[in-house]
Amino acid sequence: MATTKYSRQREAIKEYLSHSKEHPTADTIYMDIRETYPNISLGTVYRNLNLLVDKGEVMKIIGMDGSDRYDGNTQHHYHFLCNKCQRVLDIDMDSIDRINDIANKNFPGKVEGHVTYFYGKCNECE
Repeated sequence: MATTKYSRQREAIKEYLSHSKEHPTADTIYMDIRETYPNISLGTVYRNLNLLVDKGEVMKIIGMDGSDRYDGNTQHHYHFLCNKCQRVLDIDMDSIDRINDIANKNFPGKVEGHVTYFYGKCNECE
């Protein structure tokens, strides 16, 4: 497998996401990263985000409005999507990985994982 050339801009995007709990869009990341790297383009941000997702270093979440949101926390966890304000929030809860066993009992193939989103109204919109 080919190695990926080091990029300060990519590292800045990764660092930004590692400290964000907001699950920002590429546009939000672009606006914030631009303060440090004024010559960065939105296309560069998108290319680097896609590369980081492909490498498993960042998660992509589809928001309620259809926008791509990004999460620097790649550990298995669950998300809540507010159908009013469109925020994406982490849910701190026990694992429901046993759902894979339930699915495997009813599926002729091999279920190896799952993605679960919870949705409704966040506490600020409630």
